[in-house]
Amino acid sequence: MTIENLEKDLKENKLNSLYLLYGEELFLLESNLKKIKTIFGECIKGINYILIDDQNIAEIISDIETPSFGYQKKLIVVKNTGLLKKEGKKKTGDISKIKEKLVEYMSKNIDIIKSSVILVFIEEEADNKSELYQIIEKNGIVCKFDFQKPLQIEQRINGICKSYKVQIDSQTIKYFIECCGTNMQDLINEIRKLIEYAGENGTIKKEDIDILCIKKLESVIFDLTDDLGKKDISSALQVLKNLIYAKEPIAKILITLYNHFKKIYITKLALNTNKDLTSSLNLKPNQTFLTSKYKNQCKYFSEQDLRNILQELCDLDYNFKCGKIDLQIGLETILCRYCV
Repeated sequence: MTIENLEKDLKENKLNSLYLLYGEELFLLESNLKKIKTIFGECIKGINYILIDDQNIAEIISDIETPSFGYQKKLIVVKNTGLLKKEGKKKTGDISKIKEKLVEYMSKNIDIIKSSVILVFIEEEADNKSELYQIIEKNGIVCKFDFQKPLQIEQRINGICKSYKVQIDSQTIKYFIECCGTNMQDLINEIRKLIEYAGENGTIKKEDIDILCIKKLESVIFDLTDDLGKKDISSALQVLKNLIYAKEPIAKILITLYNHFKKIYITKLALNTNKDLTSSLNLKPNQTFLTSKYKNQCKYFSEQDLRNILQELCDLDYNFKCGKIDLQIGLETILCRYCV
């Protein structure tokens, strides 16, 4: 089941007896788990609500079998136990034995489980060939929470704004994502500020994002690189000083700058050899919008320029660790050199 269909079911208060929710987009996963708990109703820990982790996983069958005294059903959340991870050829250890027992129990007692409990498995990853996965898929709902693609993120942000009667156009949403990243939790936090600032029937503008939002370091590095490419040394140095003033660790700035120029260099090579840029940069689905930004920035530099910058950043790291140069002075020197 897709995330959207699961959310639709939960919005309509449709509750299944068996779920597997897994994947990397933890914010949306946890949000849907909260919706399941809300629909389920009052949760009394130890009575009609049981949380199982790797510490008490051996009790899972016993917890399923124990009646929820005074309540029609029991909600059991089995979280990050490793029960659904892919195993090696040799299945050893307690977790493998527990998994075998659970598979056997669920195969024989699935009707009892459906009538007495709501069983929710939460994992970061799951092996779709495992017996446990297939039992859940056959008798319940499996939903993988992949990172959202840019268009999906835009739709969610737009939907949130509309629910508060606040306007925001597509280009502003794109700029918002570029500045604040693609982590859904961060985006929700930032859009709430913008919605409060705009007010009901108001409009969120690009300048509001610049004033109110906490920009990701990676986004600021894009701005710095634009200044560098345009030979605007005063703006480039000001961006660096603003980062330091905001208490961004100078070593982190160096590492991020190095990784950024490495990606620009990879972009330059990929374009020259007609290779797919998304795979060359190893971008996740929610990062594909960055390809156009890397393409634009690689026009500022030759291959030799990029090799030189990467080497100078490596040399700066070495000289700093040897106590030969201050890191901030070294970074400023490199920026000045490429703006003359």
